[in-house]
Amino acid sequence: MKKPVLIISYYWPPAGGPGVQRWLKFAKYLPQIGYDVTVVVPENPDYPVLDESLLEEIPENINLIKVKIKEPSRMAGKLSLKRTKNLQRGILNKKASFIERAMVWLRGNFFIPDARIGWKHHVLKAVEPFLSEHRECTVITTGPPHSVHLIGRELKTLLPSIKWLADFRDPWTTIGYHKDLKLGKRAQKRHVDLEQEVLGAADLLIVTSPFTGKEFKLKTATPLQLITNGYDMKPNTRTRQPEGKFTLAHIGTLLSDRNPLLLWETLQELCRDSEDFTAHFQLQLAGNVSDEILESINNFQLEKYVDHKGYVSHDSSIELMFQAQALLLIEIDSEETKAIIPGKIFEYFASRRPIVAIGPRGADIELLLTDTHSGEYFNYQQKAALKKHINYLYDLYKTGRNYSNSNDLIERYHRSHLTQILAKTIEFVWE
Repeated sequence: MKKPVLIISYYWPPAGGPGVQRWLKFAKYLPQIGYDVTVVVPENPDYPVLDESLLEEIPENINLIKVKIKEPSRMAGKLSLKRTKNLQRGILNKKASFIERAMVWLRGNFFIPDARIGWKHHVLKAVEPFLSEHRECTVITTGPPHSVHLIGRELKTLLPSIKWLADFRDPWTTIGYHKDLKLGKRAQKRHVDLEQEVLGAADLLIVTSPFTGKEFKLKTATPLQLITNGYDMKPNTRTRQPEGKFTLAHIGTLLSDRNPLLLWETLQELCRDSEDFTAHFQLQLAGNVSDEILESINNFQLEKYVDHKGYVSHDSSIELMFQAQALLLIEIDSEETKAIIPGKIFEYFASRRPIVAIGPRGADIELLLTDTHSGEYFNYQQKAALKKHINYLYDLYKTGRNYSNSNDLIERYHRSHLTQILAKTIEFVWE
């Protein structure tokens, strides 16, 4: 008899971006190892980005419960669609208008913990038939949005016989953008209280980074399991360097706060110092990029080297990774971002192209790069070392020796392997 698992996730195809990939892939592999999977998703969500190609990846052997949701973003979008979509994507304009500032304040102080809080009551009602039939099942909630965890907390209260696992793809109260939400004291306290309730009530916590695991261990005695994100694509088998220009590619969203002035200045100097470099160099951006980032690139006189593709499908993003000479990974230089492991890093691994990462000292992504021998990591005080390394990659490129990384150390991050860890975690809570 298959073991029932109920997964509650706001992000689901056709949502684009990395947030949808994690539980879409777990839902793919869990049935293969003896689980009966049911996934609760919104019926009519207002996702900031869409990737219709992901609809084809929904497994046929799972059950879907689609639950209607009222999205405040739809109403806000009537005032300004572009501003609303940018806010949903996390792109906060530092030169924000009054309307933008008001929207951020309302989001932070009236929708706690987030704007999807109204979905909770609809989900609780929708899963009643399932839980009446499966009174001893595993319930998994995944956030952000962290309001989804409040559904799990309520279900655990109503039906103590279930086992509830709360999956944190990102931290809650320590995530970097919290300070940008203009939270009042009451809202700040409410976030802290809700986080503590969830951490204490869950049967087990799942985190995606060691740093978040250390944070939560200081806040609760609830058992905790690290399960990183991963990749599900066929790793790149092209061992020779790609043809074309010396392309440094950033795949994914680039927020205003993630503006790597250090990188732009370094590239400007490389272009100024060598006509040969400028003849071959290309900066490729694939994904949503804030206006401030583009303005900075222009200020450093790099605009003529930019290939800005905008948002691309998941399949297209993989091919761009394969074709790049090196892949850029940028994180904000702050204490809060040390715990952030962007989901794309694992597909970067599978692309086997050299990674050039920039972030704060002591970040978890530095350990991953070191363990997999997939690239080099630089903090924001290492401009000279960054410039030297990009020059090194360019020299390899010029001599046709910018080969792919062919080691097998990345296999531990394949989604099927990670699902085995998840299955053992589920077994643990039932022991």
